[in-house]
Amino acid sequence: MKILLFGKNGQVGWELQRSLVPLGELIALDARSEILCGDLTNLAGIANTIRTVAPDIIVNAAAHTAVDKAESEPELANTLNAQAPEAMAKEAARLGAWLVHYSTDYVFDGSGETPWRETDTTGPLSIYGRSKLEGELAIIASGCKHLIFRTSWVYAARGGNFAKTMLKLAKERDSLKVIYDQIGAPTGADLLADVTAHAIRTASRQVEVSGLYHLVAGGETSWHGYASFVIEFARQAGVEIKVPTDAIGPVPTTAFPTPATRPLNSRLDTQKLQNTFKLYMPHWQTGVTRMLTEIL
Repeated sequence: MKILLFGKNGQVGWELQRSLVPLGELIALDARSEILCGDLTNLAGIANTIRTVAPDIIVNAAAHTAVDKAESEPELANTLNAQAPEAMAKEAARLGAWLVHYSTDYVFDGSGETPWRETDTTGPLSIYGRSKLEGELAIIASGCKHLIFRTSWVYAARGGNFAKTMLKLAKERDSLKVIYDQIGAPTGADLLADVTAHAIRTASRQVEVSGLYHLVAGGETSWHGYASFVIEFARQAGVEIKVPTDAIGPVPTTAFPTPATRPLNSRLDTQKLQNTFKLYMPHWQTGVTRMLTEIL
């Protein structure tokens, strides 16, 4: 099996380099790759790379993920999140290859409190969300064999993340204010990568699993709950924390205006994924604990 990975140095791409290696020959690229084009702004280059490599599996872990910045650069967001996946999908269809792609809870409008299912009506609130939805639709329309995984609140031990930011602030400040009315599931890049590898193994034998899936850790929390868990874990681990537990204040989303509107309900129902691939999604605290143990 030959696998072509785009976005090798992102949080998910880095973990995919680990999880995909046992499956076959892995060619991993990023925007700075020289011999083969991994720059998603170069659509012709991406198509030519796929034709040259002729992979069995294309995995796209590259995207425009700067949600607020996308509001001021919609053309770039559309190129990276919609046009590039479309170019990949067309080449995958021509080759008879699989395309694995990652999408987001931002394709929904964030209303209600029920976890979103794959069949629910979409309604993105931001340019980022709209560009990601267009990417999904283009892949599906291409007719290629595909696995599209919608996820949310992705973190990794490598690079910056919400937990590291909260820990830094907790060491410096006497009080913190953290949003309480956005609900989702912090999901580790390592979990995404491991599930991807498992799903590819299944897909290589069962073409009928082609489709759209929700992939997040189990359980749910708010950003306030997430921050409180992280800070208390660090405190118990002996890290010098300045902010008292009762000084981590919950505030509404409106307290922190941003260029892009965030969905309040980012819950994603993973039952389809679990049933199709015979998997169990561990609770979000399991992955966060592992990440914190690694960085502290």
